[in-house]
Amino acid sequence: MRRTPLIATASVVAAVGALLSTAAAGSVAAPAPATAGASVPADLTLVQVRQSLLGSHRWYAQTYRGVPVLGGWYAVHATGAAASVDDGRRAVTGLTSVSPGVARASAATAAKGHGNARASRLVVVPGAAGGAATLAWQVTTDQDKQVLVDARSGRVTKVTDERVLASGSGKVFDPNPVVALQNESLKDANNADSAVPASAYKTVTLANLDGSGDLKGSWANVTNSKKGKNAAAFSSTLTFPYTRSDTRFEQVNSYYAVDRVQAYIQSLGFADVNHESQDLSVNTTTQDNSWYTPSQDTITIGTGGVDDGEDQEVVWHEYGHAVQDDQVPGFGSGSDAGAIGEGFGDYLAATMSQGNSADTATTPWVCVMDWDSTSYTSTTPHCIRRLDTTKTVANRTGEVHDDGEIWSHALWDVNKAFGRDKATRIILEAQFSYAPSTTWAAAAQKTVDAATALYGATDAATVRAAFHARGIL
Repeated sequence: MRRTPLIATASVVAAVGALLSTAAAGSVAAPAPATAGASVPADLTLVQVRQSLLGSHRWYAQTYRGVPVLGGWYAVHATGAAASVDDGRRAVTGLTSVSPGVARASAATAAKGHGNARASRLVVVPGAAGGAATLAWQVTTDQDKQVLVDARSGRVTKVTDERVLASGSGKVFDPNPVVALQNESLKDANNADSAVPASAYKTVTLANLDGSGDLKGSWANVTNSKKGKNAAAFSSTLTFPYTRSDTRFEQVNSYYAVDRVQAYIQSLGFADVNHESQDLSVNTTTQDNSWYTPSQDTITIGTGGVDDGEDQEVVWHEYGHAVQDDQVPGFGSGSDAGAIGEGFGDYLAATMSQGNSADTATTPWVCVMDWDSTSYTSTTPHCIRRLDTTKTVANRTGEVHDDGEIWSHALWDVNKAFGRDKATRIILEAQFSYAPSTTWAAAAQKTVDAATALYGATDAATVRAAFHARGIL
C-alpha cells in the first residue's frame, strides 16, 4: 500500500466470457405433434425419461455429426394418447468439420488456470445471432468450472462456475467512515466501536457467495484460519452483522470491496481481467501496511493504526496490483513499472469511490485512503496520496509510491475528460499490452493506442495531452 513496494508480478491469465444460453429458443422448426411412440429427429440423443402424474417426459440433447451442440435440446411430453413437443435445437451453420485441431490433453492444459480437468468432451458452440458455429473442448475441472477451449486455436473462450451462488448480508463502511460521514476528525481510538457513529455503517448485499457459510465467492475468498484471534467469519444464514471492534468486520468489508470492483470491471465489458476468486488474508499482520503477493496471488490486509480492511480504498488499491499481475505476467519490474503499479492502484481506488460517493471539498475523490490515513497524517483532508499534485517527470524521486502520483494524475485527467467508465475502459485495455518492465513513455503510448482503437484519433489526442502535461509524452 505505501511503505513496502510489493508490486504485481506473474500469475496465469484468467479466462473469459459469459456462456451461451443453455435455454435458447429453438432455431429449427418443431415437427408436428407426435404420439408417445413417434420418432424424433435424427440429430438427437436421449438424455432421460421421467414419469409424472399425467404422463411421460422424454428429454433429448441435440447433436451435429455426432457431436453435442451446446445448449441444444428437445423434449416430448406424452399424456395419454396426446403428445406435445418443445424444440430447443440451435442452428448450426458454417462448421465444415468436427475434427479438432487441438488434442484433448492440450485443452486440459489450457484450462489449468481453473482447476484440474475431471472430464472433457468435444462440443459444437452455435454462433451468436446466426453466426458461424465453432468446435470446442468443454473441460470440467475440480473447481466446479466448465471451461470452453477453442478446438482450433487452443484458446480458452468461456468459463462458467457451476456452483449455485447465494447472496448474504453484512455491515460495511462505504467506502469508509470519513467519507460516509464527511468527518475528517474521526480517530481510530484503538478499534473502539464508540469512535465511529452507527450512522457510518451500511447494511449491504454480499453477492456471489458459494453458500458454504464462509466469505468465499466467485470473486473474493477470505482465507483466514478457522481458529484463533483472526478466525474466518462464518454464518450458516449468510448474515454478517459485525461492527469494527470485531475482527470479522474487516473480512466482510474486504470481501464486499473486491466483489464490487470485479463487478465494475465486468460492467465495462471485460470478462478476462482477474476473472477469479481473489484470495484475501485479512488482519493477519500487525503492520500498518497492506500488500499484494504475486507468488501466492494473495492480498494481505494489515491492522496497524486504522485496520486497513475498514477502508475499501486500501483494498481497491491492492486489487489494482492483482489486476496488473493478471493482465501482464511478471508486471512491475523496474522503477517505471513499479510507479505505474502504484499510480494505477490509487486511480482504481479513486474511481471506485467516484462511483459510490460525492466529490466534496471535505473528502475529494483525488484524496485516497482518507480513513486509514488518519493514523499517520495531521493535515486535512487526510490522504495517503493524491491524484492532483503538480508533480511531473522532473519531480521523480525513484520511490515508486511517490512517483506513482505522476502517473495517477495523468490517468485522472483522462477520467475528467471522458468520465470514469470510458477512461477506465481505455486504461484497462491498454494494460494488456504493457511490457513487464515497461517505461512510462511506452506505457503511455500503449494507452494512447488503446484510445485510438476504441474511440478514434480525437479522443486519443486527449489521452496524449494528459500524459504530455505530466512530462511523460
